[in-house]
Amino acid sequence: IIIFVIMNPVLTPPPGPMAMLLQPLWTFVLGHAPLLRSPFFPVLFSLCVYLSFCLPFLLLDALSTRWAWVLRYKLQPQSSVSWSSVRRCLALTLYNHLVFIFPLTVLHWYLRPVHLTEEAPPLPRLLAQVLVCLLLFDFQSFAWHLLHHRVPWLYRTFHKVHHTYTSTSALTAEYSGTWETLSLGLFAAANPLLLGCHPLTELAFFVVNIWLSVEDHCGYDLPWATHRLVPLGLYGGARHHDLHHLKSKCNFAPYFTHWDRLAGTLQTQD
Repeated sequence: IIIFVIMNPVLTPPPGPMAMLLQPLWTFVLGHAPLLRSPFFPVLFSLCVYLSFCLPFLLLDALSTRWAWVLRYKLQPQSSVSWSSVRRCLALTLYNHLVFIFPLTVLHWYLRPVHLTEEAPPLPRLLAQVLVCLLLFDFQSFAWHLLHHRVPWLYRTFHKVHHTYTSTSALTAEYSGTWETLSLGLFAAANPLLLGCHPLTELAFFVVNIWLSVEDHCGYDLPWATHRLVPLGLYGGARHHDLHHLKSKCNFAPYFTHWDRLAGTLQTQD
């Protein structure tokens, strides 16, 4: 009976209603399957999403010198973002992506070709797996980050580059050395694979992860910021991470606050 059911597609149960919610979106994405299977896609996707999320905050940086209502949301109002720092951040981001990340994505494309299933994942599963991926990434980044602050050689050699700017701005999110870029990139790429996520779930996690990273470094405490939407102080956000860049001895987790609470490294005020 089992063999018959597997061999006979007529008896395969249809997708559930939750899967059908995402099916139009996934069908649209599948229409670009050659691009998704291309070794160029991960780098193009990452850069395009990252720079798109940075642009609104760069606009706020430009407006903050003219409009007081923008400046009042700035976490360090005495600081400003110079065009030279923008160019420097962009140059390092492009360098890391083209010289290091791109060859690795080509190797991954060669060793593990992309498999695209026809059916979309159920929406609850997608949301749950994105959350689990974020929680895993948050723990991995916290452990990596704390270690690189507690061991002076690791800090000087690998992490100090990211602390070049004590005042955060959106483009400083990826202003980091090669080792840090590859380490955090490995965590982000490995978690969906470990959970066996659908490709659409992978893409959703990458988009959310990039957004949260940019928001963490944006330098603004805006009324609609993520930490204001998550209750009970469970999420740190831009203010939380800006304090880390300012003081360097607190708030090591990128997103959530529970690991810093447990480690005694949580600071919520200047």
